[in-house]
Amino acid sequence: MDFLPELQQALKKVQAWQDTYEPFDPHPSMQVDDTAMARAVDQYTRRLRGNYPFFHPRYAGQMLKPPHPAAIMGYTAAMCINPNNHALDGGPPTGKMEKEVVRKLADMVHYPDGSLGHLTTSGTLANLEALWVARELHPTWAIAISDQAHYTHERMAQLLGVETVSIPTDAAGRMDMMALEEALQEHKIGTVVVTAGTTGVGAVDPIADVLELRRRYGCRIHADAAYGGFFALLAWGDAEGPAALDADVRHHLRALARCDSIAIDPHKHGLQPYGCGAILFYDRSVARLYKHDSPYTYFSSDDLHLGEISLECSRAGAAAGALWLTLQVLPLAADEGLGPILQACREAAVAWHEKLEEAPEVQTYLPPALDIVTFFPTIASPTARAIGQRSRAVFQQAMNSKEVPLFLSVLDVEAEALARQVPDMTIDQPTAPILRSVLMKPEHATHVDTLHDALLHHLQEVEQPSPAS
Repeated sequence: MDFLPELQQALKKVQAWQDTYEPFDPHPSMQVDDTAMARAVDQYTRRLRGNYPFFHPRYAGQMLKPPHPAAIMGYTAAMCINPNNHALDGGPPTGKMEKEVVRKLADMVHYPDGSLGHLTTSGTLANLEALWVARELHPTWAIAISDQAHYTHERMAQLLGVETVSIPTDAAGRMDMMALEEALQEHKIGTVVVTAGTTGVGAVDPIADVLELRRRYGCRIHADAAYGGFFALLAWGDAEGPAALDADVRHHLRALARCDSIAIDPHKHGLQPYGCGAILFYDRSVARLYKHDSPYTYFSSDDLHLGEISLECSRAGAAAGALWLTLQVLPLAADEGLGPILQACREAAVAWHEKLEEAPEVQTYLPPALDIVTFFPTIASPTARAIGQRSRAVFQQAMNSKEVPLFLSVLDVEAEALARQVPDMTIDQPTAPILRSVLMKPEHATHVDTLHDALLHHLQEVEQPSPAS
């Protein structure tokens, strides 16, 4: 998509607004020699070529993709002004835009009108705020997290001085309900962290079931939906067919609507540049916990300033502007805008998983709950070590190939979990790396054959390990 003309027009309009003020001469200290600037830009763009091709369908590795052109235009235009969304006087337009897009995110998960939220610089910061609120509400109580939850929960809990209780997961990577209930009986747990889309396999915890435990034990529920939150669009939609979300996944994604707090990352499936996360609270009364004042802000308006409900201070107003502009052209709906994009990602994952199931050269690990596919090479005499060695070899071979490039990622899994898929496997080490592919670009739906053929090519190139290895 050639959006350069629109970007140029946006920048010209920003310049036209700036020109409504009297002209002034920039300070001489700000001047840069044209030749030096050209040389630096050339060196800079050459160095950028060292990136992996995140933009291309052959990149199917990590949770990375370029932002939508609308987001680039929105961010760039606002960045020229550089608003700060901490207080309304730092960016009145983008502050209002932030409130509007946060309301749209809340509507997406079916949160009530009175909910509270704001954008953050990352999902990590969004989760930190949720755990901070959890600590403030239950200062001496523990937080329960699954052993497949994002590692930052453990780190943030340490930062906050909060005890954590690790809950094991089932064969599909979801929080084990029996183990959670036992933990609730044995420990004083104030908050349970559920995950809607684990970063490893994309698993969705049984959120609705956890909410039933909340009713019995009085704990709060925080949903880390940084990766899978946007799939709530499809969960509330009416799509049918083999690539539709499983009924169980739909049920639990809909249960996000009753969680006490939710972290969502627009810089993942929301097509935004880094960093743009979001935190939502069901009950806006938690705003009292943020209460603070500043001798030089919050005077421009009696309206709520975003810095009054945020642990962060300065935040880029450009992030709110980019998301606002994106949602103007790609609304949060199941049947238009973001919905069809997510559906294409889901279709890609289901289609490739089916192809992998039919290929004798490879074995699948878990069916995709969202759009992450996991698999590993078939080994003649399977051991955890041999599967791991060949998986890494294929990963390196594919990534470094000039003729048939294929960019995947590697996921360490427990050997015992892997043995469920390979009953005759010898467990000779506690974990083993397998291959993982994140199909979060809609273009992946039309490149499944390309990805599959490239994988088979590299599997042929990498020899089977000998039994002695």
